[in-house]
Amino acid sequence: SLDMLMIPISVFLLAFSLVSAQYQPNWESLDARPLPEWYDQAKVGIILHWGVYSVPSYGGYAKGSTHTGASGEWFWWEWRGEQQKWAVEFMKENYPEDFTYPDFAPSFTAELFDPDEWAELFQAAGARYVALTSKHHEGWTNWKSPTAWNWNSVE
Repeated sequence: SLDMLMIPISVFLLAFSLVSAQYQPNWESLDARPLPEWYDQAKVGIILHWGVYSVPSYGGYAKGSTHTGASGEWFWWEWRGEQQKWAVEFMKENYPEDFTYPDFAPSFTAELFDPDEWAELFQAAGARYVALTSKHHEGWTNWKSPTAWNWNSVE
């Protein structure tokens, strides 16, 4: 009946109104957000960057990159954007001349991905949380997305 349906809807709306807060698009407002207790108590967390950039699996940490924090997830930018010497040379040595960044996508198969193995490893490392970067700056998404123009892990 409608009365029975209204109870869960009312509980949901009440809970939503209690936990939702209004924030403004500025640092002062965002910095006022409370830190979740579970996060504050966690000593170790793991943030994964996993996408098309994992195919060449190559970053500039030890190769003279000028990009602060250079690593595999910035490979596209360092190769095509900044045209850093180490990235350009890596591509010339390992891929055909007409190879493009989107050409890496068919090779991102995750064929050896074992979520149980990863979970055991993260737990053994003492991680209290894991966050997967599911969309990076080059637009690749790790889910089917109507706005990722066939540039995702599903299509």
